[in-house]
Amino acid sequence: MTLVRTGAERLANDPALAGGTRLGLVTNPTGVLPDLTPTAEALLAAGAPVTALFGPEHGLHGTAQADGGEADGVDERTGLPVHNTYKLAGGELDAAVAAAGVDTLVFDIADVGSRFYTYVWTMYDLLASASRLGLRFVVLDRPNPLGGTVAEGPLLDPAYASFVGRHPIPVRHALTAGELAGRFGFDADLTVVEMTGWRRDTPWEETGLPWVMPSVNMPTPDTALVYPGTCLFEGTNFSEGRGTTRPFELIGAPYVDGRFAPALDALGLPGVRFRDVRFTPTFHKHAGTPVRGVQLHVHDREAFRPVLTGVSMLHVARTLYPDDLRLLPGLDHLWGSGELTRRLEAGEDPRELCPPPGTPSGPLLYG
Repeated sequence: MTLVRTGAERLANDPALAGGTRLGLVTNPTGVLPDLTPTAEALLAAGAPVTALFGPEHGLHGTAQADGGEADGVDERTGLPVHNTYKLAGGELDAAVAAAGVDTLVFDIADVGSRFYTYVWTMYDLLASASRLGLRFVVLDRPNPLGGTVAEGPLLDPAYASFVGRHPIPVRHALTAGELAGRFGFDADLTVVEMTGWRRDTPWEETGLPWVMPSVNMPTPDTALVYPGTCLFEGTNFSEGRGTTRPFELIGAPYVDGRFAPALDALGLPGVRFRDVRFTPTFHKHAGTPVRGVQLHVHDREAFRPVLTGVSMLHVARTLYPDDLRLLPGLDHLWGSGELTRRLEAGEDPRELCPPPGTPSGPLLYG
C-alpha cells in the first residue's frame, strides 16, 4: 500500500512551512491527520500560531445541509473563534477575513475532484481576498479521490460562472487543490505544502488515508466516483438520492417506470450497470413520496466515465419521459454552459458533448 503524507501532516511536523505569525485555518471535518487528529489541534500542539478558524459550505463541523453554513462562534475544542465564509465574497469576505486579524490563510479541506463541489471555490474566493488584503495563502494538499490521470467533461464557459464553478476547468478535473490554486492566477503569496507518496494513478484505497465524509451527502468514495455525472440531476426534478443512504448512486422520480433501467443497461456504458430500484427520500426532492429509478453499480472503476454516464441518463430520461422531466436553471451552471439543456430540450443526443476523456493539462505538482 502507498502511504501518502498530506500537506497537513507535513505542516504538523514542521510548522515553519506555513510562515506567518497569525494563521487562519480554513477547514472542516476532512481536515484531519491519518490518526484522525483534527488539523487545528495538531497544529496547535506543534506550536503553530493558529488564531482563527474558517468554515466553508456545510460548516466547520459539517452539520449543515447543502446550501447552508454554520454561524460564527467559538470552537469548543480549541477555543478559537470560528468565522463562516459560506455565501461571502468580495468586500464582505474581505471584511470577515480582515476582522479575524490573521496574516496567513491556511486551507485544509478534502476535495472530491468535481468542478461543482464548492470547497475549491471557497479556496478561490479566499485566494482573491488574500490577494486584495496582502495576506499569505497556504494550501495543505490532499489526494484527488478520483485520481489524477483522467479529465472528463467540458470546460466552464465564464459566462456561466457561479459558486459551483468560477474558473474554466473540466467537470472531472483530475487536479489537486494545490494544483488548482496555482492555476487560478491570483497575485497572492501562495505556498503549496505538497503531499509525499501520492502518484496520479494512486487509487484512493491505496493512499492509507481515512475517508472522512467531505459533506453530509458524500458518505463514501463510491459517492465521489459517480458524483461528476449524477450531480447533474440536481438540475432536474429527479431525486438525486438526497434523503437516502446512497445519495447520487440512487436516481429516480415518481413518474419513472420499469423501462428506465433496461434502457440504460442497453447503452452498454463502460464500467457500470443499472439496477431497477424504488426508494422514498426522507428529505429534499419528493420527500416522503415513493419514487422509482436506478442504482448505479460501478464494476470497473478505470473504465467508468461518470460524466458520459450522467449525460446518457439524462438523455434516456428525456426520451422516455418527455412530458414529465423538468430541466431547472441550475443545470446550466452545473454543466458550465447552456448547451446540454439546449440539446435535451431539442430532443438531440447530448452524448456528443462527451468526447473521450483526456489527461490534465498545464503544470502539475505530481508528475
